[in-house]
Amino acid sequence: MNNQYTAVIKKDGNWWIGWIEEVPGVNCQERARKELVESLRITLKEALEYNRKDALSAAGKDFEEEKIAV
Repeated sequence: MNNQYTAVIKKDGNWWIGWIEEVPGVNCQERARKELVESLRITLKEALEYNRKDALSAAGKDFEEEKIAV
């Protein structure tokens, strides 16, 4: 399974801003590009963990998990 995501990054004045294309709500801004990429990586990881916990909580009991590759 591919665990790569696409960051859209641009410089806006004194700030670097970026978004993850595949996951709504994952966006960051930093003064340096390197810091932005690291912030996006951390924020993406946290969002994926939160979404997984939320989905499992919503499923309740007696559910199955199945890996789906796209």
